[in-house]
Parts: sequence; structure tokens; C-alpha cells
Amino acid sequence: MKTLFIPAIVFIGLSVNGIAQEKSNKEKRGDKYYFTYSFNKAIDCYTEAKHLTVDGQRKLAKSYQSENKDSLSEIAYAKLVNTSGGTLPEDYYNYAMILKDNSKYAEADTYMNKFIALKPTDLRAKDYIANKATLPDLRKDDGKYSIEHLNFNTDAEDFGTSYYKNEIVFTASRGGGKMIQKKSNWNGKPYLKMYVSQVEQGQMKTPSIFDKSLDYKMNDGPASFSKDAAYMAFTRNNGELKRKDRIVNLEIYFRTYKEGKWSKPEAFYLNNKDYSVGHPCLSANGNTMYFTSDMPGGYGGADIYRTTKNEKGEWTKPENLGNKINTEGDEMFPFYEENNGVLFFASNGRFGLGGLDIFICMVKDAKVGHVYNAGAPLNTPYDDFAMITDDKLSKGYFSSNRTGGSGDDDIYAVGILKGLDIGKQLKGIAKDKEGNQLAKTFITLRTDKDSVMDTLTTKTNGAYTFLVESNKNYKLSGKKEKYIEGDTIANTFGKEFIVRADVILLTREEHIAKKVEVGADLAKIVKFDPSVTDQPIYFDLDKYNIRQDAVAELTKIVQVLNEYPTMVIELRSYTDCRETKEYNQILSDKRAKVSAWYIKSRITNPERIYGKGYGKTNLVNGCACDGDVVSTCSEAEHQKNRRTEFIIVKK
Repeated sequence: MKTLFIPAIVFIGLSVNGIAQEKSNKEKRGDKYYFTYSFNKAIDCYTEAKHLTVDGQRKLAKSYQSENKDSLSEIAYAKLVNTSGGTLPEDYYNYAMILKDNSKYAEADTYMNKFIALKPTDLRAKDYIANKATLPDLRKDDGKYSIEHLNFNTDAEDFGTSYYKNEIVFTASRGGGKMIQKKSNWNGKPYLKMYVSQVEQGQMKTPSIFDKSLDYKMNDGPASFSKDAAYMAFTRNNGELKRKDRIVNLEIYFRTYKEGKWSKPEAFYLNNKDYSVGHPCLSANGNTMYFTSDMPGGYGGADIYRTTKNEKGEWTKPENLGNKINTEGDEMFPFYEENNGVLFFASNGRFGLGGLDIFICMVKDAKVGHVYNAGAPLNTPYDDFAMITDDKLSKGYFSSNRTGGSGDDDIYAVGILKGLDIGKQLKGIAKDKEGNQLAKTFITLRTDKDSVMDTLTTKTNGAYTFLVESNKNYKLSGKKEKYIEGDTIANTFGKEFIVRADVILLTREEHIAKKVEVGADLAKIVKFDPSVTDQPIYFDLDKYNIRQDAVAELTKIVQVLNEYPTMVIELRSYTDCRETKEYNQILSDKRAKVSAWYIKSRITNPERIYGKGYGKTNLVNGCACDGDVVSTCSEAEHQKNRRTEFIIVKK
């Protein structure tokens, strides 16, 4: 089910211009329909009333929105937010969202700014401020996805796919099979059922009911399955609530496939009439489950949680995935692709193109990486949600009510053509000078501006992993009793998904010995003629990250510059002869910048260090390969040319 069926219920009896003080009988009748999700009937009552209270006007706007009548919802919200009193911060937010749904991004900004002024600490406000500059890029189709509408879609709701053996299970409100169909109050369509379909040449074949033994007295689906297809979790409405209860919550149930049939549904222990749990996603072995809930203790709306089974096979206390993912809005439809450690989810609380957008991030153990909006054409101003992918992150399915479909929610196939840029893993080991692993070392990850991003304490093997963004510079430092703090740098500009950077810690005795060594080098450097180069640092082929062997040389230069505050050094970076002149010029410029950055971030008066790239000029040996000339040099000889030189231009 796409929503958690939890309308916000706010009673306000305030006197405002053009708004009634007390509810009329028509409005009260509309409220009854509203609370039972009969939104079309609620709209009829609200529009027939001569005057509405603030609460009635708010419910009218939300009723239009629930029925996907966004233009009418916009008009209703405009009246609500332009009254002289009684407007809530959430009204500005909802109006901004409906404007965005209608592709009125400039107007949406105006009302988001009003919301931010009233609730600056709201996670949605913070995310908006952090990401609003990305809107042009999010709207741009840069060819990273191919989208295909599937032929089997109908004008009913078709959504929420899941892999099941070599088939696809999905949820739909399709009729048929019975002479009299029960229908949902919410949209007047038949209750949701789970269907299964074979896939042939990218298209789904005519589906059939997944399991006829389910009675389908209420909405059932979406579902998720273990890899062996012997265990399933699925969403179902709470069927015990009566009409007077008004709110129909979602619940999760489990079934096991034994002896050729599915067992009776077993309730999740967190099912509760006071809140919803739904949208389960099972791990391959069925022992971990991601799900959505608005249970108490979350961030305000529907949040994404994770639970695991203990030795007894019981689900443990759920873990909220935190505010890197969840907001005061709704985060729903989690799908965790565990082969790559990637979480897909839908949100209307994070900055996006409108409605529900699909978001992507890395999740590893307790760590959550940077959250990325998937962008166009996967996301649109409409609801885009329920993304699933194969274990290669190359293709999958998602659901959307965008224009051009068969009507209501439809299922689309998606091809991921350029790979997903979801950040990198920064891995390393805390070691001593001899290379021994250091357990219980406190590691700090910082940006190149020295802002702390994350911390952890290494375990017995001294290893650490951080989830970081691509194309950034980072600093790592280690702290341990009886050791002097060690540090290193790393960058994520290359193509590798895993970037390795170890932290080396010295004992106090080793640190003193190193200072003596540096002092000797310093005495030697100070005697240099300004035209003489110091020991260069070297780079790997086609890369510009600082290698571990270069850190020692750079550290010496940092200490020299700090000892002599008037000294000025020029950097000159080079490549070997392979690749074009244009490519190598760009690569050498990057080598110069990262070399200068390392030093600048550690010295006083950082303007004293400068430089640029010189491409494949000034080779130190005869390893040229321009035009038709093919070099026969060894890799070791080419290595001598991939360097940054340091020239003292002022003592």
C-alpha cells in the first residue's frame, strides 16, 4: 500500500477572515467521510458547505491531494495559507509540495522559505537548504536511466514489485473473479491483492493471483521474499478495526512455504492498532527486515526501521535508521540490495522534484552514507516509489503515477545505464610503524575544511570503514594510548569504489626520532639553491590520490614551511607520456592541486605554496610516446615521470 493511511487530524476553532468559526453540518459530514478515506464524498460535502473552518479547508485541500486532483488542491491550499490567522507551519510546507507537484518550483520556494522561517530545525528544512541548488541537475535527463512502461498495466493501481524465484510479485487493485467486488472507501477501487507474473523479453506476462488461499477481506501487499522463496513478509490492513475507529493501520504478516503450500499468516509482534508497520523488505536469508512505521519515538512521519532475528528466531527491537534517511515527512518502501549494500527508499520529506521521490544511499552495518536523489527521469513531479534492482544494480522496477501511464499507479522497468554514483567506501587499518594492527584506535574522519564527519573505534584487526561521497578530499586521524596521534589524507576522485588509506601511529620515542630526522633534512633543505628541487612524490598510473609513500615527504615539507614562515615553494606536477596531451594536462593539474591541498591545510600562510600541472612535458628519461612513437619503457621507468616536484623559490 502506497500510503500508511494516517491523515493528520487537527481540530482548530479560530476566527479568521473568510473562514467559519464553527463547523456546519455539511462540514461535519465531510469530516466523517474524510476519516474513513472516502475522499470524493468528503470533497462533495466540503464544497457544498457555504463556509469552512480552518480545519475543514485543510481537509478539503488534503482530500483533493489524496485523489490526485493537484490543481484543485493547490487552490484550496492557497486559500488556507492566505487567511489572516490559523495557518500552521505544516500548511506552508504542504502548499509548497503541491506547488512542486504542479511543477511551480519558484512559487514552491516562496512557501518553503516561510516554512523554514517558522521551523528552521526541521529536518525537511535543513535538507531543503542543503540541496535546493541541485534542482537543475535533478531535473536534467543525462542518460543514466532507461525507462519503459510495461504493457500489462491497467487503469487500476499496479505497484510494489518484489523478486520471487524467476517471477515478479506485485500489488494491484484489479477486479475480476467475483460477481460482487468489495471496494476500498479510500479510492472506490477493489481491495489490493498480490499477483504474480512471469517476465518475458522485459515485459510481464498476464498475471495471476499469487495465492488464492488468502481471503483478501482487506488490502494485502506489497510483499517481500527470502532468496529461496520459502519465507515471505507482506503488508495487510488491520481488519479488526471498526468504522468508528476511523484510522485503518497497516500491519506486517509472515508466511512459510512448506509441503507445497503457504502457511497461515503469522502476525509481526510490532503490529498495533495505534500505529502502522508495513512495506517489509527481507534479506536473502530472511533474517533481516527493513520496514516502514510511524510508531512513537520516530522523527514525526513514517520512518524506515531495521530488525534482525536472534538465535531463537525472534525479531529483535527495531533500529530507526536515523536522520540521515528519515525526516518529519514520510520515508517508505525500503529495498535493500545487500550484494552492494545499497538502500533504495521513497520520501516526500527530502528535497526532490515533487510527490514521492526515489532516494539511494549506502548502508553498511550501523553506517549510513550520503543520501542521493535518483533524479530524472526516474523521479518526476508525481509519486515515484517502490524501486527494486538486481544484484548488479543494472536493472529493476519501480512504480509511479506519472502522466503517460495506463492510469493511477503503474509499474515501470528501469535500466541503470551509467552505474549509480552513491559514494565510496573509505577503508583502512590503524597500524604502528612496523605494520602491526592496532586495536581500539579512535579514528576521526574530517573534511578538507577540518569539519568532523564521523568517528569510530577499531576492533581487534585495527580496520575501519567510512561511507563517503565521491570527488572529495578527506582527512583521517588516529588516537591511541601510548601513541602520538597519526594522520593521513585520502580523496575519492578516482573510479574505485573502495578507497584505501591507512593511519600510521608512532610511539613517543619514534616521534622524537622522526623529529631528529626531519631536522637533519631541514638543515639540508635550507642550504638549497632556489632552483634546486627537493625529493619528488610519485603517483600511480591514471591517478592523483596521495600515496602512502608520499605522505612522509609531504610531512617533511609541511614541517619545513612551519619552521620557516617566509619560505615559498612552487609545485610542478607531471604525467608519463601515455594518453593525449589534453588528458595529461588535466591529470597533472589535479596532481598539483591535491599536492598543494595537503600542504596548505597544514601550514601557516597557505598562499606560500602554489603550482600547476605540466602534462607529459619535461620527462626525466627517454620514455616519450607522442604521435606514432610507441614507448618501450618499462612501468618502473614510466613511474619516474608521474611526479610532483617541489622548488624553493624563496627562503
